[in-house]
Amino acid sequence: QVQLVESGGGLVQPGGSLRLSCAASGFTLDYPTIGWFRQAPGKEREGVSCISSRDGITYYADSVKGRFTISRDTAKNTAYLQMNLLKPEDTAVYYCATDGLPVCPETYGSTWSPKRAFDYWGQGTQVTVSS
Repeated sequence: QVQLVESGGGLVQPGGSLRLSCAASGFTLDYPTIGWFRQAPGKEREGVSCISSRDGITYYADSVKGRFTISRDTAKNTAYLQMNLLKPEDTAVYYCATDGLPVCPETYGSTWSPKRAFDYWGQGTQVTVSS
């Protein structure tokens, strides 16, 4: 059974950093394509970053480019989202998700702009950026 578990959220001041982790289990093939999403109260879910299973290529939403970095440790079956220079507008519940595809879907150059939901989701972790 596919399972994703996020950790690492918390309260941080503007300009600070956090690193989120996504531990994946239940996959029979290579480490899956992982996407990070976020949803703030009263707002639609937004795709933040994605890392492809097949080649490790990374993609980002324009709103986080240059500040967030996605990575993975296949030996640990864990993906990470390093978030630097955090802003109050980054406040949201962050989710990792996968749908079994070998590459990130709905990419436009280096930008990731997903419109459809993935199949498997973690429980989410709260990130609050506030002074």
